[in-house]
Amino acid sequence: MTTTEERWSPRLWGTLVVLCAALFLDALDVSMVGVALPSIRTELGLSTSSLQWVVSGYVLGYGGLLLLGGRAADLLGRRRVFLIALGVFAAASLFGGMVDSGGLLIASRFLKGIAAAFTAPAGLSIITTTFAEGPARNRALSIYTTCGASGFSLGLVLSGVLTEVGWRWTFLSPVPVALLALAAGIRLIPRQTGPERTGGGYDLAGAVTATGGLLLLVYTVTEAQGAGWASARTVLSLLAVAALFAAFVAVERRTAHPLVRLTIFRNGSVTRANLAALAFFGTYTGFQFVATLYLQTLLGWSALEMALGFLPAGVLVAVASTRMGAIVDRFGTSRLMVAGFAALVAGYALFLRIGVHGSYPGLVLPSMILIGVACALCIPSLNIAATSGVSDEEQGLASGLVNTSFQVGGAVVLAVVTAVVTAGSGGGTSAQAQLDGYRPAVALVTGVALLGLLATLAGVVLDRRRLVAATRAAAVAVAVPDYRYPGPETSDAPSPATASGGTADPAASAASIRR
Repeated sequence: MTTTEERWSPRLWGTLVVLCAALFLDALDVSMVGVALPSIRTELGLSTSSLQWVVSGYVLGYGGLLLLGGRAADLLGRRRVFLIALGVFAAASLFGGMVDSGGLLIASRFLKGIAAAFTAPAGLSIITTTFAEGPARNRALSIYTTCGASGFSLGLVLSGVLTEVGWRWTFLSPVPVALLALAAGIRLIPRQTGPERTGGGYDLAGAVTATGGLLLLVYTVTEAQGAGWASARTVLSLLAVAALFAAFVAVERRTAHPLVRLTIFRNGSVTRANLAALAFFGTYTGFQFVATLYLQTLLGWSALEMALGFLPAGVLVAVASTRMGAIVDRFGTSRLMVAGFAALVAGYALFLRIGVHGSYPGLVLPSMILIGVACALCIPSLNIAATSGVSDEEQGLASGLVNTSFQVGGAVVLAVVTAVVTAGSGGGTSAQAQLDGYRPAVALVTGVALLGLLATLAGVVLDRRRLVAATRAAAVAVAVPDYRYPGPETSDAPSPATASGGTADPAASAASIRR
């Protein structure tokens, strides 16, 4: 049942809180593990390549299975998929905090990534099918997505604190929150009033080729730094990725009930939002990686100091979340995405001033403030735009697509940034050698963000053209009423629709385009 009411019931608020808690935990898990990596390596005796998989294992499960998770929510039921996956997430978190070997820890991270790949699209599609498109949905999505952004920022701080106690607490601390959310979700999330199946069964061939292609893509870009981007292994893997995606497109065009209805990309809002999501999260992940190395390795900051340095961005997101719904209603998603990407580009560009001696107020803080503004504006707008104009039956698909774009963008850009840092430094450990690696990496991140800005600007231009066209059409209809000539079976009176000027509500049409 979709609600359009301005005043939400306690149960509706409770449902939103449960969904926000799951997304908060997903984002928290991404950011918390980074600061704990040195302690994990020391206690479990992991090599650098093995340590990378503590992070990459999560990304591999998350990014590779998001499309399947979104479609499973549409076919099996969003409530069922969400609750089962949340339970798996809690169990995997508990297991990860108790293991005593690197292999088991990586396995637990992969399992948590798989769970997140199902909770994220299922939770987002529950919101988009519970709250009607417009102000109600915009408000709910702004709260939901800013909780995710806040979780990512807060995870950096919590990880710095918990790692001082013991790295295992970074894995164990989400468990009670996940169990509370699971218990509340069983009671609060409404059951579906009817089956969501479209009567066609499952697109197994599409699921295998899409999931296999995404898994192999994430694996390839993650491993390319060690194997070499021009190595036979990397080239052959990329060719296999292309073959799998080509097979997926062929399957989706022929099957009667595809995993991904390819015509969804005819929706310009959906396509632009997914491209922008690739650029946004990819650049933020790459920037965080470089900034962490710079602050801890070159400037000698502690993990907690670095986490607190990132805190202003999270605070800005949390504060802005209370007003983002109204802001989206007033300005529209396209304009907010442009403003957000402009702030993102400016924040990265300011960080190009890094040097051997960098002050927090003069160097780091301005970038953190601009990046916080960008997160507050972009993250809700991207999720709203990516699910606008999509039927309820495919909200899981749209949610899975945008989440896939976020995760794959993060994996790909991070892999390229890591390669740039390594090549720029030339393996040197001096301060200048490190700077020679960091600066081109930040320049790369800035350039990708600039591409995202251009993509969002295209959306504003197209929206303006449609608005002008609709306004002109309405003006012509008012100036030249469409009277019908009397005929054998008609009267000479104008039709009710044209008697007032040939259009029922030109202003409403223009307002719809602006939104």
